[in-house]
Amino acid sequence: MTGAGIGHNQGPQMQGTAWRTHCWTAARKRLLPVLPVEVVRLRVRRAQALGLDYKTYAGVRATTGRDLVAFLFSSNGLGVFRDLDPVPADAARKLTSLAAARHLGAAPGLDAQALGRRIGAVSAQDLPHFGSSWAGMRDLMKSWLHRQGLPGDAVLLVGETDHEKEICGAGGLAGFVTAARYFERASHAI
Repeated sequence: MTGAGIGHNQGPQMQGTAWRTHCWTAARKRLLPVLPVEVVRLRVRRAQALGLDYKTYAGVRATTGRDLVAFLFSSNGLGVFRDLDPVPADAARKLTSLAAARHLGAAPGLDAQALGRRIGAVSAQDLPHFGSSWAGMRDLMKSWLHRQGLPGDAVLLVGETDHEKEICGAGGLAGFVTAARYFERASHAI
């Protein structure tokens, strides 16, 4: 056995999975608060009012440290690809009961204002074009957030494409949920 170096407290060995597991479990237990049952019930009701499952809602709250106050729905997420396309019934139904501000981000070529009026959006704007730089997406989204008086980390983007997910990251939004998940649409696996 080799002698312990200067500063060693002769404590247990730090190697091995058992010790790391113990340390991780203890640290995690100290980190996560134990919420009173009534607080959990309130958060479950809030998640339902926002049309989210509790796990998604709790994850966003834990990540951002704040409640959601608005949703940004992409036209792709709504399933509207041409100006005269109807908003699908499942989306229209869910939007009417949403307990947060609705905003619309339209894909290029759509009349954002007209679609925004159809879904009762507080604001409607064109989303950054595919191929936009990260800085360009960031600037456009931050400008929109500023005009709306919204903190980015309190806005959830509901969309469908990887590009929209990048817009979410560039804009500093609270998170991204696929429309299929939000509107509980069946997946079309091939």
